[in-house]
Amino acid sequence: MFVKVCGLTTEEQIDWAVELGYSAIGVMVTPRSKRYRTPARARALADYARGRITTFVVALEAMEVAEVADAFDVVQLYQWADLPNLAFCSSTPPDPAQRSQYFFYDASAGSGIFEEFPDWVRAQPGQVVLAGGLDADNVADVIARHHPYGVDVSSSVEAAPGVKSYEAMARFAAATESKF
Repeated sequence: MFVKVCGLTTEEQIDWAVELGYSAIGVMVTPRSKRYRTPARARALADYARGRITTFVVALEAMEVAEVADAFDVVQLYQWADLPNLAFCSSTPPDPAQRSQYFFYDASAGSGIFEEFPDWVRAQPGQVVLAGGLDADNVADVIARHHPYGVDVSSSVEAAPGVKSYEAMARFAAATESKF
């Protein structure tokens, strides 16, 4: 199971993700996010994580990642762009011509509010990752029902926006393993 923790803001949080067995981390570079990191800080976090865990730079559109995309393994965007390492996020099915390395279904758009995932998500081809309002209490049921390639978490493993909780991260990671 691919498990990504998004919105990391410190090296310590990266260490926790590695220690707890997460598959990937995400660093926000859209200024609209409460977890925003400047391009210089985002690059420093990517450099720190390099070789230890897969890194995603997360933004709304390609323009926002232009300065740092080369420092990350994957570019995660909410507006489709023709990139070889794209993780495309949407709450609607992508056009078949819109190919991406990952497809993230996220109806919450960073709000952390859970909404039931639509049935069409199960039929989506490729590496489908479910996001939006997932927490340690609901993720096992979501995995059992939808059988995604992976899941993504952010706000439910925080004490405050951008301030991750080691204990909450550990509970979430354990819950993703409970069905396997």
